[in-house]
Amino acid sequence: MVSTTTLAAFEPIDWAVLVAYLAVMVAIGWVAGRRQTDRESFFLGSRKMPTWAVAMSVMATALSAATFIGVPQVAFTGDLTYLILNIGGITGAVIVAVLFIPAFYRAGTTTIYGYLGQRFGNPAMHGASAMFLFGRLLASGSRLFMAGIAFTVILHGELKPANLAEAIVILGAVGTAYTAVGGIKAVIWTDVLQIVIVVGAAVLSLVLLLDKIPLSLGEIAAALETSGKDGANKLEWLSYSTEPAAKYTLWTGTFAIVFMSVASYGVDQDLTQRMLTCKSAARGSVSVVTAIVANIPITVLFMVIGLLLFIFYQRPDLMGAAAPTDALDRAEKVYPQFLFNHLPTGLAGLAMAGLFAAAMSSVDSAINAMASTAVADLYVPWRKRRGLAVGDLEALKHSRVAVVVMGMLLTGFALGAVAVYDAESDTLIDFALGVMAFAYAGLLGVFLTALLTKRGNSFTAIAALAVGVLVIVMVRPYYCRGITGYWLDKPIVLAWPWWMPIGTAVSFAVCAVGRPIKVRCGETPCHD
Repeated sequence: MVSTTTLAAFEPIDWAVLVAYLAVMVAIGWVAGRRQTDRESFFLGSRKMPTWAVAMSVMATALSAATFIGVPQVAFTGDLTYLILNIGGITGAVIVAVLFIPAFYRAGTTTIYGYLGQRFGNPAMHGASAMFLFGRLLASGSRLFMAGIAFTVILHGELKPANLAEAIVILGAVGTAYTAVGGIKAVIWTDVLQIVIVVGAAVLSLVLLLDKIPLSLGEIAAALETSGKDGANKLEWLSYSTEPAAKYTLWTGTFAIVFMSVASYGVDQDLTQRMLTCKSAARGSVSVVTAIVANIPITVLFMVIGLLLFIFYQRPDLMGAAAPTDALDRAEKVYPQFLFNHLPTGLAGLAMAGLFAAAMSSVDSAINAMASTAVADLYVPWRKRRGLAVGDLEALKHSRVAVVVMGMLLTGFALGAVAVYDAESDTLIDFALGVMAFAYAGLLGVFLTALLTKRGNSFTAIAALAVGVLVIVMVRPYYCRGITGYWLDKPIVLAWPWWMPIGTAVSFAVCAVGRPIKVRCGETPCHD
């Protein structure tokens, strides 16, 4: 993992900008936490957050370091077909807005898994909460790992495991600090600032790249049309391929990715928690649809940056005397390396603050969501079963402790991603999205059973969660190739967007097998 990149030193003014940004984040956390008196204000903002702020917060988390670093890498190494996934994303957001959010508001629980407690019983709530914690640690840990890659470029200039681990620990500590102080209000208001910084950094990068590349827009487009692998068109945005291993096609974008989108916005406490802070279900629904639609032009912006970076680093014949002198040894470093090496003093610090913002927007919300789930769905019910009262101030204290614990666990999982990420077979965005399916498949199957049928019980719900993980393990390329290879000349390999439809269908069937039973559980009496 030794880099051949020669990096200029970060100037004092750049460090000043970066430190100032981090100080503002902590200050917002302190201000947001001053009037919190109980668990609901800490985790739900007393359900009084503005719809526009919630939408921007959801946008910030959905972007994350996966978009800031991973999407330019996709365009740099491939083409524009990744954009087709936005169609399924919009469809999924509408389904969540119409079906999921109103049901969660009617349930009136602190977390969405409390709804499952009302529907199936406490064991189902506990199982779903545990599955969410597992999945969110994997998914957000991978995002923190991505942010660590960029921060390592700042600190050391090379991606040695020890350097990457140091960067991850620093990022995890900062995100945990202001989240523990300010709760969900801190998450939302810092996200509002962070999305502005992220988009500002991207626009700045686009302008500078166009200035540095000595070609007109027409000449850039002409070059990209023949610059892909084996002369392929890097501007291609729609693929009709029916190959199961193809990731970004018309079929994955309009059908398969809908399941991932519904799961991301409907059964993941990380994103759904923000929608529950609005004053009504209607406003929560508006926030999720607004967020996903507004994210589309931002994704396009990062894709265009990736294409321009391809010209900048991979086509010295076109760059001529303007060709960069810093060698690029790994595709996942391409955007942070450009930011660090080729932005003027001061602006480099601002751009890196944008990268920090992308990282923090996924770290802070994940920590808060995991803490809310652990406290509301696991810890408080455990206390109540033992006849131990939980007062408002005590619950608030325990909630902050839970945030710290979850921050430490998340940092630990990010450190584990250093060992398991395979740069040869996965782009960063594929790595981040694919790992989410382990928890999402079972959770989505169980929630769909609860929302669409009158079937299911705690036993089949827990079984469905376990089966969801097992199915995803079996359809991943390594295992899928081995299983189908026993009887097929050409073993089938399924791309990650197809994992969710298969896993969700099987989990739904398992959960719906169970006969319904009357339960009284969760935070409020269950409905018959």
